[in-house]
Amino acid sequence: MTFSRNTWKRYIIVLLILMVLNLHLTPKAFAADITNGAEIFSVQCAGCHINGGNIVRRGKNLKLKALKKYNMDSIEAISSIVTNGKNNMSAYKDRLTEQEIQDVAVYVLEQAEKGWR
Repeated sequence: MTFSRNTWKRYIIVLLILMVLNLHLTPKAFAADITNGAEIFSVQCAGCHINGGNIVRRGKNLKLKALKKYNMDSIEAISSIVTNGKNNMSAYKDRLTEQEIQDVAVYVLEQAEKGWR
């Protein structure tokens, strides 16, 4: 079976269209859910970090100024500390899924940028 040049072109065009549609229709693995992040923060984090504060170490809070000072002002940095913990901060890798950690990290950064209002 042989295909004409036009048939090959059609197959390639259809394949490219399907690839583009797949990229746009496939859910993102780590598309953050801010509502879920807020719920997780309320249950897991607010005990120590109410309104972005810190009841254990006052200067190590979740306000934007402190996050920048300690190079924690990115989703990756916040996700890392939530996952692995540090000093008095507990690790949550055994309690939260990667998606939940991503959600809470996005929520924390967004709240910090809004001044925790």
